[in-house]
Amino acid sequence: MTTLESTRELSPATRPWRRTVRAYVALTKPRIIELLLVTTVPVMFLAQRGVPSISLILLTLVGGSLSAGAANTFNMVYDRDIDAQMGRTQNRPLVTGEASARGALIFAFVLTALATAWLWLLVNPLSAMLSLAAIVLYAVLYTMILKRRTSQNIVWGGIAGCMPTLIGWSAVTNSVEWPAIILFLVIFFWTPPHYWPLSIGFADDYAAAGVPMLPVVRQMTTVARQIVAYSWVMVLTSLVLIPVADMGWVYVVAAVASGALFVAEAHRLLAVAKRGETKQSVLKPMRLFHFSITYVTLLFLGVAIDPLLHFALPGLA
Repeated sequence: MTTLESTRELSPATRPWRRTVRAYVALTKPRIIELLLVTTVPVMFLAQRGVPSISLILLTLVGGSLSAGAANTFNMVYDRDIDAQMGRTQNRPLVTGEASARGALIFAFVLTALATAWLWLLVNPLSAMLSLAAIVLYAVLYTMILKRRTSQNIVWGGIAGCMPTLIGWSAVTNSVEWPAIILFLVIFFWTPPHYWPLSIGFADDYAAAGVPMLPVVRQMTTVARQIVAYSWVMVLTSLVLIPVADMGWVYVVAAVASGALFVAEAHRLLAVAKRGETKQSVLKPMRLFHFSITYVTLLFLGVAIDPLLHFALPGLA
């Protein structure tokens, strides 16, 4: 008996409650939430020009986690048919039967209500509305409208993933200002060269599920050229923050060094694609995917640390 079969034979009444809890936690895609929070807290440090209150940070993180969890759950409910056709996603709770579509949908709406109320009452209304907008953008614009219709799905659908930069800033200042917008754009331009290498690695899965990711419908050289183009724009955009937010040497080093490595890896992928190589073992697209996460971590670490030195301890900046 396969794991899938054994799981589906258990009714919700007989399934161990710990498995049910794990299934609903999995619906929220915790690893993606972690990445979103990496872009929230550093922006709060920059907006504060120092360390925000710990209570505000925790309240914002809880609200942001609930919001991201809601959006990801809506995504899993709508995509459960194609998730069943893809090796990368066939063990998700709605495919295995660990959670029901009805239960997951209710869970998503509850998380949405909790996130909005939490941020509205405990942070501020602007952060709550930005959070709600992020849920709608991901669940509706990306998941329901763009993902199955256009190869540019991740470009415009990725706007939802940029919202934590605005939420982090608004949580501290109750406004949205240019530094937050610039970091929003950095994540916007980062999303395609982050996600397209993953799509290259799982192109067969996406093709089987009928999802027109760019590596499925375009030649590899075309995909690689677009990755290079977005990478350059992303790095240049990150440098705009230096004069706009009066950033110091910590951020400059983080942005230039990590950006140079990112662009170099993107050009490596293009060079391999131009040679006509299509084997995963030669292309190694996941190298860029994994480094893209490192890039965001390093860049936003610079965003967080720089204000502490540049504004709180100007003598060290």
